[in-house]
Amino acid sequence: MPAMTLLQDRAYFSQHPVLQTDDLDEARFQVSKKLCDHRLDMTRRGARLCVTHNAVRGRHLSVNYLRYGTDVMVDPGHLSSFYLFQIPLSGDAEIVHRGDKMTAHKRAGTLLNPDRAAVLHWGTDCSKLLFQIDRAHLETVAETLTGMPNPGPIRFDLKVDFTTRHGRELQRMFAICAAGIERGALFQTPLSASDLRIEYDLIVALLTLQKSNISHIIRNADSMTRPPDIRRALEFIHANLGNAITVPDIANAVGINVRTLQKGFQRAFGKTPQQVLRNARLDTAHYQLLARRDTPSVSDTALACGFSHLGRFSAYYRARFGRLPSMRR
Repeated sequence: MPAMTLLQDRAYFSQHPVLQTDDLDEARFQVSKKLCDHRLDMTRRGARLCVTHNAVRGRHLSVNYLRYGTDVMVDPGHLSSFYLFQIPLSGDAEIVHRGDKMTAHKRAGTLLNPDRAAVLHWGTDCSKLLFQIDRAHLETVAETLTGMPNPGPIRFDLKVDFTTRHGRELQRMFAICAAGIERGALFQTPLSASDLRIEYDLIVALLTLQKSNISHIIRNADSMTRPPDIRRALEFIHANLGNAITVPDIANAVGINVRTLQKGFQRAFGKTPQQVLRNARLDTAHYQLLARRDTPSVSDTALACGFSHLGRFSAYYRARFGRLPSMRR
């Protein structure tokens, strides 16, 4: 069923009411309790506030319906502990987030990152579904997908374009979750195994369908089961990306000989241990160079990721990512 037929302009989760008020201070206080502390201001003199907030919570994810009924400015600063996926049901909202600015509407949602400040201007007719996703759990799921520690904070692109194939699939999956809650099939007390499974599936969908600074690492992660020796070798590699380690060093750390290590990597990845090490270093360098603020220099990044020769680093980088490391997006 297409997502657009699942999502309607109505007050979702009315069986889980949080707030119905025309008082600004009460709205700020009650919404803060469910989401996070924030500044809330009406932007039109003499306008009438009419807030509806309904919410239901799983273990690692909460789902909210929110409407203010007039133009408001919402300034939550940094979300800190959660990501916020917003799907507009009606109207529009202007979003400013980590230097990006866009208008959210029924064809484009937003995904806010916890470590970047946000300011949201909700229009009078704007209503949204808000999916609040625990940051620590998302980071744990990301590690299960890549088989390695996250190289740093995971940051998604702000805009979720519902006119693209990936955007439509995300909208469809989250719409199905909302419909399941409406039917009483999801997030009832006590939580069931199916509730935890859909939380996991939704987070995997975000990580694999929405562009982020670890998208390239997820794409390149091997999906097959790895023997314990290979997993330990990968752990050693990722713990020593900036150090001058060799293939014998990796073999010694795992307690096997070099030939066994080479055969194991060839079976698991179709690559030598040296190629896997180099790609892991390149992936980490790519992650660091995608930073929007305080981006390190190319030479500093190369050295920090274990490359002592800048020319070779640039050649390897271009071969893996299709552009030179000096080309910023």
